[in-house]
Amino acid sequence: MTKRKLGKKPARHDPRTYRLAAPLHYRLPQPPAAVNWAPNAVWPMWANDRLGCCTQVSVASAILTWTGAALTPITLAETQVIANYSAESGYVPGVPSTDQGGVELDVLARWCREGYERPGQTRDYLTAYGAVDPTDTASVNRAIAMLGGLYIGLQLPEFACEGDGDWVVDPSFDNRIAGGHAVWIHGYDSEWLYLNTWGAARRMSWSFFTTYCDEAYGLVSRQNWTTLRGVSPDEETPDDLVTELRASGATS
Repeated sequence: MTKRKLGKKPARHDPRTYRLAAPLHYRLPQPPAAVNWAPNAVWPMWANDRLGCCTQVSVASAILTWTGAALTPITLAETQVIANYSAESGYVPGVPSTDQGGVELDVLARWCREGYERPGQTRDYLTAYGAVDPTDTASVNRAIAMLGGLYIGLQLPEFACEGDGDWVVDPSFDNRIAGGHAVWIHGYDSEWLYLNTWGAARRMSWSFFTTYCDEAYGLVSRQNWTTLRGVSPDEETPDDLVTELRASGATS
């Protein structure tokens, strides 16, 4: 079995984090029934078989999804993912005690503020991000459809760390919590959410998502916006969306 590491520290819900529900509802009142931004993507392991770098694997997954949807996929090298993990979370290569994982909000804040390594240019910068309620299915769908995916955290049960099957809620499985894990969701339909983890595509059921997801964020990327503009009914710019996001206030 492929080795798999977890690395998401406990969710920290900051009341200053913007809400995404209102801006997305305004711009996309009726989300499409199904979306998949990366149906044929090839997902590297990105060192997540030996390091707890899943928060940065999800950053790399977002970049690959957005650029791949524009027919010019950009895949971060494993060395770049590790460098980004080191820069944000303090990992020192060769010193196992420093492999402590990351806090999703810290990862996103640094992406906006200082950027991360990316092939072909000096840095990749995130424009903004906002919290999405995992139990609000319509907002989850809107974020994936309009923004090209959803950056989430899970408290992953033991069975989900083994094998290659779908993630579903089943009382016969080993549902003891193994730890926190960050993943990038790049699609959905009425039955499944589509994601990648540990170097492979995977599906999770909606009930699994609402049971085990403890944080979710929609990301606004000005660098990649041309990939996604056709989804917005009003062809809005990222600056318009960021203005609406800030006007919506922070989470309660």
